[in-house]
Amino acid sequence: MLVELSVVEQRYDAVMGVIRDGLKVTEIAEAYGVSRQTVHSWLRRYEAGGIGALADRSHRPRSSPHQMAAAVEARVLELRRLHPLWGQRRLVHQLGRDGFDPVPSEAGVYRCLVRHGLIDPKARKKRLVAYKRWERGRPMELWQMDVVGGIVLADGTELKCLTGLDDHSRFCVAAGLMTRAIAKNVCAVFAQSLERHGVPEEILTDNGLVFSGRYGGRRVEVLFDRICRDNGIRHLLTAVRSPTTTGKIERFHRSLRVEFLRGQVFADLPAAQTALDAWVADYNNNRPHQGIGMCTPAERFQAQDAQHTAAQLAADTRLADLRSGDDWISRTVANNGGCSGIISVAWQVFSLGKHRGGEIVDVHVTDTVLEVWSGAELIKTVLRTSKGEIRKKRAQRPAATAG
Repeated sequence: MLVELSVVEQRYDAVMGVIRDGLKVTEIAEAYGVSRQTVHSWLRRYEAGGIGALADRSHRPRSSPHQMAAAVEARVLELRRLHPLWGQRRLVHQLGRDGFDPVPSEAGVYRCLVRHGLIDPKARKKRLVAYKRWERGRPMELWQMDVVGGIVLADGTELKCLTGLDDHSRFCVAAGLMTRAIAKNVCAVFAQSLERHGVPEEILTDNGLVFSGRYGGRRVEVLFDRICRDNGIRHLLTAVRSPTTTGKIERFHRSLRVEFLRGQVFADLPAAQTALDAWVADYNNNRPHQGIGMCTPAERFQAQDAQHTAAQLAADTRLADLRSGDDWISRTVANNGGCSGIISVAWQVFSLGKHRGGEIVDVHVTDTVLEVWSGAELIKTVLRTSKGEIRKKRAQRPAATAG
């Protein structure tokens, strides 16, 4: 009857063959089909721990240089529980801000979340390759605006909110609540945003009736369009049924719902507005954004705006040097009552639009035409009808009415 020896017994016989029987290591290695190094290893283990030390050992390394430190892992789990919507990229960024060195990789943080059941590895979304990202080159070139609902008061009233986002920086420029999204309420919030943050070059909205009269019963200029015209803003409208055109503001609405609302019910409108203002301040100043290289919206809004301002000042200086000849004059556009938007050159009076009231413009005077420039932009050309003397060359007063 054949008896099968265990692994430990076979190794013990091999060790005894060397120690007791005096066989050479090479002979034992050949007889058992192993290397000489393996036989030497069995001898060392037997001398150190007896027959029990000949059992199989785990091949797991005692330490791993890639293993996340316990303190780092604990911080990852703490941040994830405090902010369930944060992904691995946001968590890695926060660890760097917290001073951890070295900062773990995004893949390491992802594996940590999977190990502890805080993320479902099967739930990862695939990016739609059909979508193409676009953004304007600097702040205040374009704002995206929309109206969103879902803010509920204790008495059951659902509030509406006009939201606005700077396209380049993702900076929230408008977040005003109202009981009804009618033109008067929407435009009041819009006007406050212009007063607080300045006038953008363009605004992009959908075709809602508070924004445009294109699809109303008859084509009229709604109040929103009039504010845009008076302030020299180009109003862009999305194509019908094209929500991805205003993708940034839609993504902002998603953050608003999952981070701010979360089923909250507010006592009244002022309480809701106060809470919303606090959330927007945190969104603008503290919340890094993956779409802008993990900068906060405020960092990008202010830094890029400062660079543009410096470049514009340099450009204005160069223009001033070029327009110092006798054929160039400057005028301040009237900004008073019925004369708003008017300038006068050699007693020839014409309008540049009320939205330019108070602005200083340069006028190139030729024998036949007057070319009016705002910075590097030619804004109007009119035939010269008066050949009178131009008595005032440079704008010095708040409004220009003399020739």
